[in-house]
Amino acid sequence: MSFSVLNTARRGAVFVVTLASPPVNALSRALIKDLHGAMDVVEADKTIRVLHLRSEQKAFCAGADLSEMRENLANPDLVDTQIAFVRDLQNVLKRIETLALATVAEVGGAAMGGGLELALACDFRMAANEAKLALPEVNLGLIPGAGGTQRLTRLCGPAIAKRLILGAEILDGQSAAALGIVHWSAPRAELADKAANLADRLATLPRAAVAASKSCIEASLDPSRDGYEEELTATRDLLLHEPETRHRVEAFLSK
Repeated sequence: MSFSVLNTARRGAVFVVTLASPPVNALSRALIKDLHGAMDVVEADKTIRVLHLRSEQKAFCAGADLSEMRENLANPDLVDTQIAFVRDLQNVLKRIETLALATVAEVGGAAMGGGLELALACDFRMAANEAKLALPEVNLGLIPGAGGTQRLTRLCGPAIAKRLILGAEILDGQSAAALGIVHWSAPRAELADKAANLADRLATLPRAAVAASKSCIEASLDPSRDGYEEELTATRDLLLHEPETRHRVEAFLSK
């Protein structure tokens, strides 16, 4: 599959998706289309165990494509066009979030608005100390509408979500790590190696167990689901239907 504004590569069981839309990887229709295409590849290839999302630009992703937004909002009759665009962005971020494998966002530069929402859709986030992260939409009289109000609140609680969203605060990577918005921060010069090492370590873990764990964690956030019962069902399925689980358990017990 060919892509116009991102690059893909395999590194063992890691599928690396590199945003490549200069100058700042704005979330254009083309970039969202390519992200959907990359998700098609990942969902179809069961040998992929980790998605590693990164950027070749100085910015990770600076948010909305302003030229397309200006076009969509040229008159009030086109507002629904902008809403349809945001809905498509929500959809591709949901696909990333619900992948049956581990996902890593390597945030080397600015992750603003939709760019931070993209990172929040990943399981793991590692940011450069020098990166800038924010959901500043309130400055425009808007909200972070591609999932930011939901994911950030679930991740850090309403106090931190209000601090960032209502206050339009911009954080560096270290501050974001201290608040739990990213898991780790590192000097920019070290970030690529550290993120690759993380992705490679995650790729040694059984994909089925990672997928089941993600599902059970999500169950803990949904009052309509019985997470404890889902744990039992997942454990039974892994033991009965996953040869890698049986092999690992038997090897462990033989010691």
